[in-house]
Amino acid sequence: MEKDPFKEYLKESEPNKAGRSYAWSTAIGLQAVDGLKPSEYLIDTAIRNIEGEITIKEAQDIINAYYEERQVHSDGAERTEEADKVSSRIAEILSETAFSFSPNEYISIHKRLFSGIYGHAGRIRDYNITKKEWVLDGATVIYGSAPELWATLEYDFSREKEFSYKGLSVDEVIHHLAVFISRLWQIHIFGEGNTRTTAVFFIKYLKTLGFSVTNDIFSANAWYFRNALVRANYNDLKNNIHETTEYLELFLRNLLLDEKNELHNRALHISGLLNDKKVNIGPQKVDIEEEKADIEPQKVDIENILSEKGDNFSSKTKNHILKLFYEFGFDEMFGRSAVMACLGLKSSGASKLISNLLHADIIEAVSGRGKGKYKFKKQQ
Repeated sequence: MEKDPFKEYLKESEPNKAGRSYAWSTAIGLQAVDGLKPSEYLIDTAIRNIEGEITIKEAQDIINAYYEERQVHSDGAERTEEADKVSSRIAEILSETAFSFSPNEYISIHKRLFSGIYGHAGRIRDYNITKKEWVLDGATVIYGSAPELWATLEYDFSREKEFSYKGLSVDEVIHHLAVFISRLWQIHIFGEGNTRTTAVFFIKYLKTLGFSVTNDIFSANAWYFRNALVRANYNDLKNNIHETTEYLELFLRNLLLDEKNELHNRALHISGLLNDKKVNIGPQKVDIEEEKADIEPQKVDIENILSEKGDNFSSKTKNHILKLFYEFGFDEMFGRSAVMACLGLKSSGASKLISNLLHADIIEAVSGRGKGKYKFKKQQ
């Protein structure tokens, strides 16, 4: 997400404004886990609610009326509508004190978030799923088997209910929470919307444990949260890759203990290319220590990218581009000047490269043109 428009409210002395700001900031930030971005209209409406001009219900009515009047049916508009409506619903749920730690509560949250958006809102899937993950180089997590979803869900909830946090150190608490939420997410009982549902449920549960979850960690690092859940549930023993909650624990330490651990998506990638080498970023060449992973075979031919049209890129070329750009730290927003500096291109070359990447559906514009900002799209 771009600069958080609600951050100033988190510092307000008035508790109600700060609380509403946190709910909206988290709600909007969580849309990033599915590559969605709410509209400016939604943000303006949210600010009216934070300021106390309208209630959360009135804000939802305004958003619903807005889309009823527009009646636009393009794919992009439908996704923005989903982001706006789900954001308002998350904000409402996070503003409520009521909560029950149960499978039914978990399913109820999904139904509330996605009614009228997904036909399967609040329903457990009856089919098996796979999802290609960038952080896994296109591989998938092994999700719960359709016939066993309810039994698995009940089992995880019963184990957590029986668990006692008494006498545990802070590190042990953080580790246990990471294991619990990663296992709950791995079941993936819904066809879509699992991560957003899990995040909302988890935040509510953390509050019952006495944690004051009122910072902007979720809003600023929603995709990192999802990638950390992926890495907590993926094994490839042949290549010495093991499931680990270490990344999720860093996220939780920032969330719950106000630590300042750096959270970079490239650090989670299973490829040693993004984890195990030192990179000097500047207008000249990338300096990689010889004893580290050799990425010569993976390098992208920039001249070919500039001469070809983006819609003709092969999947291999797209993967190489992603690796190269994430290597330079472009897991957040970037502009033309950054591309120029890192690849040694002139402004015209950088603009052409960005244009090809847009046509290839690898990146999307966040703001402006030419000197605007861009970000990578989640690859399916």
